[in-house]
Amino acid sequence: MQKNNTSKQIHQSNYISRDLSWLKFNYRVLDQVKDSRRNIFERLRFLTIAASNLDEFFMIRIGSLYNYIDFGKKRVDYSGMRETPFKIKLLEETKLFANDLNECYRQQSAEFEKNGFCIGNIEQSQSPMRETLQEHEKEEVAKYFMDTIYPMLTPMVYDNHHAFPILMNHMLIFGVVTKSKEDKKISFVQIPQNLPRFYEIYRGNQLIFLPIEDIIKWRIDKLYRNIKIDSVNLFRITRNADFSVDESDDVEIDFINEIKRKLKGRKTGRVVRLEVEETCSAWMLDLLKQRFEIDNDNVFIIMGRDAINRVSTHNDEYLFDFTSLSQVFNHDEFKDKLPAPTAPVLPLSFGGKENGNVYEYLKDRDILLHHPYNSIEPVITLLEQAAEDPNVLAIKITIYRFAKDSRITAALLKAAENGKHVSVLFEVQARFDEENNIREAQKLQKSGCFVIYGISRHKTHTKLLLIVRKEGKKVTSYVHMSTGNYNEITSNLYSDISLLTTDETYAHDVSEFFNVITGHSMPKIYQYLITAPRDMRQKIIELIQNEVGNAKKGVPSGLVFKMNSLEDKATIDELYKASRAGVPIKLIIRGICCLRPGRKGLSENISVCSIVGNYLEHIRIYYFHNAGDPKVYGGSADIMLRSFERRVESLFLIADERLKKEAINILDYNLVDNMNQYTLHENGNYVKTMLNGKAPFDIHKEFFKVTHQVIEKVKLF
Repeated sequence: MQKNNTSKQIHQSNYISRDLSWLKFNYRVLDQVKDSRRNIFERLRFLTIAASNLDEFFMIRIGSLYNYIDFGKKRVDYSGMRETPFKIKLLEETKLFANDLNECYRQQSAEFEKNGFCIGNIEQSQSPMRETLQEHEKEEVAKYFMDTIYPMLTPMVYDNHHAFPILMNHMLIFGVVTKSKEDKKISFVQIPQNLPRFYEIYRGNQLIFLPIEDIIKWRIDKLYRNIKIDSVNLFRITRNADFSVDESDDVEIDFINEIKRKLKGRKTGRVVRLEVEETCSAWMLDLLKQRFEIDNDNVFIIMGRDAINRVSTHNDEYLFDFTSLSQVFNHDEFKDKLPAPTAPVLPLSFGGKENGNVYEYLKDRDILLHHPYNSIEPVITLLEQAAEDPNVLAIKITIYRFAKDSRITAALLKAAENGKHVSVLFEVQARFDEENNIREAQKLQKSGCFVIYGISRHKTHTKLLLIVRKEGKKVTSYVHMSTGNYNEITSNLYSDISLLTTDETYAHDVSEFFNVITGHSMPKIYQYLITAPRDMRQKIIELIQNEVGNAKKGVPSGLVFKMNSLEDKATIDELYKASRAGVPIKLIIRGICCLRPGRKGLSENISVCSIVGNYLEHIRIYYFHNAGDPKVYGGSADIMLRSFERRVESLFLIADERLKKEAINILDYNLVDNMNQYTLHENGNYVKTMLNGKAPFDIHKEFFKVTHQVIEKVKLF
């Protein structure tokens, strides 16, 4: 009865829970694994993405929830549930997802052998999914253990004389229960992270991957000579990784040292999930639950088909470290089985010209880039040319995440060496990139760049580049604004848009905005930018209300938004009002959506779809019909509380009529896609869009065909 009441309460709310909506999104990611159009290596890649997403969800979202529970703070979810009942519901739902994830792996593992590889088993196994090693292969593995693995293992005992060791987040750990005449003891053996996840054995045309934990378990008695081992139990913990920097007005802190201190705290953060195999020692499980102050809600028991008398059974399912499968599908033997990247097409704005000076292009026209269909190369080329160009006076850029061995940072270093003024805002609070960003920022600072280490109260999430160049007697500013990061690797994996321009209005706005985020300035107005935390929420609401006014006058109206997430309740309420006023609203939301569409008397004029496929849909485009003279914005911000109040964000108006048509065309293609699209129903469930007799339309293929033609007219309604 309680479960039914909980479900009823959740459904009655006019808002969908952010966290439950995220779980629905990860189901859509997992659904890609079941797509028969993909080969086994592509499917495994999506499997690892879903597993990695779930890990981060526990570290951040579940971790954040425990920040309320542990400190007795009140939290009410959009579903109307308080923090503790909601925790129970959320963990219950994540267990269902974890079971689906595991079952999905089992289904895929049936195809390993016919694709030239398999998972090995040292001893005879009842599992048909594993290949038992031959005697000479066992000897080879035994030597590998003694020569390489054994010296790296350190058993850490916990008893009356030894403190409980610090167990690392997301490491595979053996809990070894030993027995003496007096009592039981437990010690822990953490599996080294700096060794390959698998030992590889070639057998003819077959490649056998032997998990390192199997090898360790097979020879773990070498660590416990003359000691009786009662049980060997593999487990993994997930710790709370959600933190914020002290922002008290009356406390002076060294911002970078505070970040470093918080990062160290992640290693000892409270445990929010414990994954164990079903044959785990009950004694050990009780000890860990007591030590970590968790209950059965936090314990994820891994079920296996041949669990009886097989401690390492879960390795058949690969539960604890799906992301390690990257060693399989990134292996040289299989790289040719992954689809080759599609060559990017030239932007429409380039007019069909393959080569040329980007400076010259931008003097005549603005350029809209649609990644990954258009390459990020023009942006990198512009920056690299600027670093060497003696006429360039200054470069200013914001960096949130960047690629390893980044050409962007290399160009900035070169520019500083060449005596140019270089200002870089490095956001050192970019989640899980903090240490890397601090390290790179310090490198740039030592080279002579003026570096801002983020703004303590707000994450700087906006993506802006400004290049100031002397051209004869005048100075021209080259501006780049983007929805995505300055990262040449992810630009091939994420769909984003960006705008290159020399328009003086953009240049003035961006220059003013840099003065805000690197200095102390408060401009009264921007012409083409909408910024947060200043007034973004209010400006978006005003634009929505303008559509409401038009609808009430009988003037055509409409809204089409494409974004990552929709969560801000104030904006959702305005969309509900617009729906009731008769404004047609079409939302394309990749991930979290807290708005409930299609509810009678509330949101009947709102439809919501989600696109999940080959690329991470990272674009933000906001279209306002504006009585037939559309206003279209792109930018870094989703409609979320954090975007409006806790981040430095920007949206940029796409003013050029040609580029505006290109952006509207992107929205139109998304709305007609019937290969990657899911529709959100009023009950919070997503349903895959069916062809229903229509020709297949896959945007991840169609956008590569959009080359050089002029987009004359696009009709969204």
